[in-house]
Amino acid sequence: MSPTATEQYIEILTRLKPGDLGLLRMHAGQGLDESVPGFDLFAGLWWPLQNKSQFAPRREVAWLVAKLYAFSPIQHSAGDTLACQLRRCVPQDPVGRARFNRRFDEILLAPLDKIEPALRWGLRQVADNDKVKSLDWVRLTNDLSWWQREEIRHTWAKESIGE
Repeated sequence: MSPTATEQYIEILTRLKPGDLGLLRMHAGQGLDESVPGFDLFAGLWWPLQNKSQFAPRREVAWLVAKLYAFSPIQHSAGDTLACQLRRCVPQDPVGRARFNRRFDEILLAPLDKIEPALRWGLRQVADNDKVKSLDWVRLTNDLSWWQREEIRHTWAKESIGE
């Protein structure tokens, strides 16, 4: 079975050179149209795939995921969703747990165009946790593609508590 367009996109991201990842990191919080070098790099990653498949991730989502991957290039592994991985990062102390849960709620409540800082926080939690070594980037991309659907965020909430 051939890989989906999203799987192909994640494969492209995992093969980026350190310099390209650094360029993408420099664009954290920025729109695609704010930098010619950033736009050119992204266009080279996404445009050929988008031309091949109508099922390629939307431009806004692909740009967001590229910046997130550059911020924290956690190894891809199918099934290791961000919500499940964050569940493994919850502090044991009540104060830390409450603060953590508030930050996770920020992810669930954020609209797609404002979610980047909250997701960077989540990725930092995962990357800094010794028990967590991987993330399902394809699922993250697909979920963000449908983020406006309430059921996506409900699924994340359930996964975060182990249901």
